[in-house]
Amino acid sequence: MVYKVSNSLPVRLGRRAASLRPVQDLDTIRTFLSGPGPAAIFDIPWLPLYLGIVFLFHPLLGLVGLGGAVIISVLIGLNEMMSREPAEEAAGQAGRRAADVEMGQRNSEVVTAMGMQAALSSRWDARNGDYLATQRSASDVTGLFGTAIKTIRFVLQSAILGVGAWLAIQQEISPGVMIAASIMTSRALAPIEQAVAQWRGFVASRQALSRLRDVTAAAEAEPEKMDLPLPVGRITLEQVFCGPFGEAAPYVHNVSMELQAGDGLGIIGPSGSGKSTLARAIVGAAPALRGVIRYDGAELGQWTSARRGEFIGYLPQDLQLFDGTIAENIARFRADASSEMIIEAARLADVHDLIVGLPEGYNTVIGRSGRALSAGQRQRVALARALFGNPFLVVLDEPNSNLDAEGEGALANAVRAMRERGSVVIVIAHRPSAIGTVDKILCLRDGKMVGFGPKDEVLKQVVQAVPRRSVGA
Repeated sequence: MVYKVSNSLPVRLGRRAASLRPVQDLDTIRTFLSGPGPAAIFDIPWLPLYLGIVFLFHPLLGLVGLGGAVIISVLIGLNEMMSREPAEEAAGQAGRRAADVEMGQRNSEVVTAMGMQAALSSRWDARNGDYLATQRSASDVTGLFGTAIKTIRFVLQSAILGVGAWLAIQQEISPGVMIAASIMTSRALAPIEQAVAQWRGFVASRQALSRLRDVTAAAEAEPEKMDLPLPVGRITLEQVFCGPFGEAAPYVHNVSMELQAGDGLGIIGPSGSGKSTLARAIVGAAPALRGVIRYDGAELGQWTSARRGEFIGYLPQDLQLFDGTIAENIARFRADASSEMIIEAARLADVHDLIVGLPEGYNTVIGRSGRALSAGQRQRVALARALFGNPFLVVLDEPNSNLDAEGEGALANAVRAMRERGSVVIVIAHRPSAIGTVDKILCLRDGKMVGFGPKDEVLKQVVQAVPRRSVGA
């Protein structure tokens, strides 16, 4: 569950997800629960019983023990109040440090080639210094109160012995009762001292639990849904406004269109015009803030996440392959994927010959722990992944950005083949070669639809509009 939530955070929360580490939070809770902290906390309820026995020995001894317990309880409350903020800040700093490490590993080639190591190391040193300072602050608070409580306990034991000796001289108790009262008082307060020593871990795990509850609140198990037939007819956008998750203002405004089975749509427009945002909204990776997107009349949310994967293929602009074999990546790590389905997708992307030419073929391990593929090879494997299972909708965002002439030819053939099979293919591109096999064009500018229709007509409108706009500027 936590791993699933972690994977969906960037899509659900956008930029706010950068500092969240649900799996790390779960490890923090598990570490605390497996340590001595819970045992000490569970021993605290025995304190009234032990103090009650001391009261039975003599009321004055009980009052001394009770006074010490009250003082220690006040110190615990102060410890809680003063350690909460440093602990929260330390957790935030730890998340930022982890993000910096991941960023450095992910961009290792850029760091090495462009001599960025010194600058990034300086940035790391500054952030690490802030983290260590915050950690020291949290440790100092816990250590201060831990030492104070330990001192109070020793003083209290001495006080019990002193009062007990005086009572023994007065012949109100026996020397044996005096020793027993000292032992009982020490036993009553020992769990408190242990709990304070573990207080930092307790606060960290409590905050981790709070964060986990927040991030899992919206990611509860999907309710059972009736299995609708997979869409095969049309996709309709009705006055759609959309933007990235976590953003209230839409990036794309009032887009309406309809695509029929076999249509090929090219989305064009200047950089930053909302092309990728619209593509993510169509496949369900970004929210439709207003309006609705329908597949054969049904909204995307009427299918479960796993079911949606059966009719959607997506090649994002910033493509990523996973640690695993090429076959696993193409099959989207589905356990029920057959060899025939995997090879069919690879042939559609014209990457089959490339794969079998590798020493281990489809069993070649790629990713951080495996073989490094070129950018063009990775893009073609990702294309095969998007085509796996003959999805009804295929969305390709800048699919030819790393392809050579042979790769572009393979891409054009794949788009043509999918359209002939009845799929709707949406291609986002800046290069004209990528939209050569589509029949419709959607032109976006500043997040608004300025043209939609047959390719030749829309391209003619765009070409005619550019000079006029330039002259007007």
